[in-house]
Amino acid sequence: MGNFVVSARKYRPQTFNSVVGQESITTTLKNAILKDHLAQAFLFCGSRGVGKTTVARILAKTINCFNLSETTEPCNECESCTSFNDGHSFNILELDAASNNSVDDIRNVIDQVRIAPQVGKYKIFIIDEVHMLSAAAFNAFLKTLEEPPEHAIFILATTEKHKILPTILSRCQIFDFHRIKVNDIVSHLKGISEKEKIKTEDKALHIIAQKADGALRDALSIFDQIVSFSNENITYTSVIENLNVLDYDYYFKVVDFALDSKINENLILFNDILQKGFDASQFLIGLSEHLRNLMICKDEPSISLLEVPDDIKENYLAQSKKVEMQFLLLGLDLLRDTEVHYKASKNKRLHVEISLMKFSSIQSNLEKKKI
Repeated sequence: MGNFVVSARKYRPQTFNSVVGQESITTTLKNAILKDHLAQAFLFCGSRGVGKTTVARILAKTINCFNLSETTEPCNECESCTSFNDGHSFNILELDAASNNSVDDIRNVIDQVRIAPQVGKYKIFIIDEVHMLSAAAFNAFLKTLEEPPEHAIFILATTEKHKILPTILSRCQIFDFHRIKVNDIVSHLKGISEKEKIKTEDKALHIIAQKADGALRDALSIFDQIVSFSNENITYTSVIENLNVLDYDYYFKVVDFALDSKINENLILFNDILQKGFDASQFLIGLSEHLRNLMICKDEPSISLLEVPDDIKENYLAQSKKVEMQFLLLGLDLLRDTEVHYKASKNKRLHVEISLMKFSSIQSNLEKKKI
């Protein structure tokens, strides 16, 4: 059996151009390298799995490369690049502040700062999860961060910028990494599928991207899981089955039944959802999202805001033409109140069923008011 490498590591970007969804940041860094306007300290902020540590490593490798390409990318062939790729570069030091957060750990870093680089122009220190440093460690780090030697560059990464001392923030050039868009994740997964010769459906990849909630690393982990489950044939059915995601069709049916005031049909449908192992709170959240999407489709140009496959967009557009805006607003208010009181309810199923009955009566009540 061969050594399996997870996709998040196997397809980790090695150049700025291969970074997914952070073009504004990578362009700024490339321009800074090209014009020799590098700051002495960088702070990369953002949620998990959006590329902070990856970009930090690419930046560290690039600024020490001897043969930069015309597009300001590392050559991956010079002594500095190859030593970094092989994992034994003495000029790039990584510290995990989550487990090395004391004053002594920072003093060791400060001692390393004084030593000039052996190969290349800079010595780069990447400190991950920097918000985990103790207050004393932060204070010990201040002077070195403000006035490091010319050969030293610090790259700090954190998921919680608000926990970092303002005195540290003021000494850094700050880059905020945003969550990666669904379409960008889908495109990346498609590229990996083609390289690995895995069959995929667009709808399936969209579900994976939505489940990842803007984190590419999470999306790749889910992707690997689904590949194993589906025997390298990723279908929409296999994804919703493995990830325990409710099919879009359920929500379309709930709204259709509600428009026809079919209370019993909606209760039977809700029972079917529970029988398949789905949580009632998950159903409420999904139905609220469905009504939100229908409301967006009421104004056709805004349909581009929907991060769903094209055929699902057409279904949303078609159903939005059948519902009134007042129906959607009343439905969203009802579902919001239901979610608020859901945890406190002792009979959660009955609580949701009553709300579903009220939801299925909205259209008939609106029609009575018109008469």
